[in-house]
Amino acid sequence: MTRSDKAAIILETLERLYPQPPIPLLHKDPFTLLISVLLSAQTTDAMVNRVTPVLFEKADTPAKMTRLSVEEIRTIIKPCGLSPGKAKAIHGLVRILVSKHEEQVPRTFAELEALPGVGHKTASVVMAQAFGVPAFPVDTHIHRLAYRWGLSTGKSVVHTERDLKRTFPERKWNDLHLQIIYFGREHCPARNHERETCPLCRIVGRKRGFR
Repeated sequence: MTRSDKAAIILETLERLYPQPPIPLLHKDPFTLLISVLLSAQTTDAMVNRVTPVLFEKADTPAKMTRLSVEEIRTIIKPCGLSPGKAKAIHGLVRILVSKHEEQVPRTFAELEALPGVGHKTASVVMAQAFGVPAFPVDTHIHRLAYRWGLSTGKSVVHTERDLKRTFPERKWNDLHLQIIYFGREHCPARNHERETCPLCRIVGRKRGFR
């Protein structure tokens, strides 16, 4: 089966299962999405969604967030893990948004990735989900499934992102990113996964080196 054949099957299946995939992180604007995505590193969306209402009740704009100390932020976000680094990043980030961007979240990859705590994946999520710019953020679910489906070698997330962008049409990237995440959670977990019963792996999955 060619890669284009696999892509067509994957697209059809995911469109059927998740025709309108919701954004899993609770937010109301680009700023609250940016903070939520930053907090989501090495934790679950469910945990982030438990923490952010408390944080945003105290400060839901960059200006309000600048009035909180690093320790105040850390105390609120502690359940998300890595709280010292994340709190410091948020504290620095909001000051830059106020001083350099008139409290607005930047709309370019370069400006986003220049902010503390914001890497390429976080910037890609914000660009795609807040601003509708075609992007293909690669998280652990997407990285794993791209390998399982034989769409990438799995050597790195950078390599996987490049392979997926070459495989799927640009107009599908933003929805597809979310659709693959939901599929991975519901049908294709990292452990105790049955290849032969998976709606996609049994059709397009690798027969050897499966993981």
